[in-house]
Amino acid sequence: MDAALSARYDRLRQIVAELGTVVVAYSAGVDSTLVLRVARDVLGAERVVAATGLSDTYPEEEIAEARALAAELGVEHVMVRTEELTDPRYAMNSHQRCFFCKSELYTRLVALARERGMACVADGTNADDLGDHRPGIRAARQLGVRSPLAEAGLTKADVRAISHELGLRTWDKPALACLSSRFPYGTPITVERLRQVAAAERSLRALGFRHVRVRHHDPIARIEVDPADFPRVIERHAEIVEAVRAAGYQYVALDLEGYRSGSLNAGLTPKLRAATGRGITTA
Repeated sequence: MDAALSARYDRLRQIVAELGTVVVAYSAGVDSTLVLRVARDVLGAERVVAATGLSDTYPEEEIAEARALAAELGVEHVMVRTEELTDPRYAMNSHQRCFFCKSELYTRLVALARERGMACVADGTNADDLGDHRPGIRAARQLGVRSPLAEAGLTKADVRAISHELGLRTWDKPALACLSSRFPYGTPITVERLRQVAAAERSLRALGFRHVRVRHHDPIARIEVDPADFPRVIERHAEIVEAVRAAGYQYVALDLEGYRSGSLNAGLTPKLRAATGRGITTA
């Protein structure tokens, strides 16, 4: 890695060393996997716990992946049941939905840290996340959760580059987001709808589409894939239609703008999008 990235990586290791002991909010994504790896390397496996929230908003295959990756890293892995779907403020799916979800998760992880005698909880927020609409960041700040990647000034590209250098198999893993992010704000979140989206996306990944989102516009499924995959969508359109209809949708549409993270935030004002990253000091 170049000198500038090496300096930011060294800063990350210094920040993690200062934590002493830590519960890592672990999703098995590229960001939290790097935090977990660095925590293990710097603090030692006995001073680190990986904790994953268990709920219907998290795809089953990612739960299995979290278990597998934590085992590969030799770190204790704990599943923590969360109940955000029982909170009507979450289920109504306002633009603050993520705040209520992360408040539920981080409250439970902070309690876990206290039970285990761990100094703090850390998440995988990176520097790029600070400019998007992410109310969960505000929840993290209120509960004292640390964000070592953001504090070190590491972007998503930096995280992938360092992960590749360290030999982490997550280095090029597609971005993850909870299944509730597939619903336009104002569309109520239910277990049945979450399972519908999960089934549709699982079918599309089985057809070979890595970067994919199924946005729920009942009865329409709006599919986002990389524009480079458009020819394959046309080629396999009959299989895609069959698979997505089997998940419960009546109509199947391809979004010609292609895959983009947080596309349902497009209608939010710049003030709302930018406000959620406040409170994190980067190096």
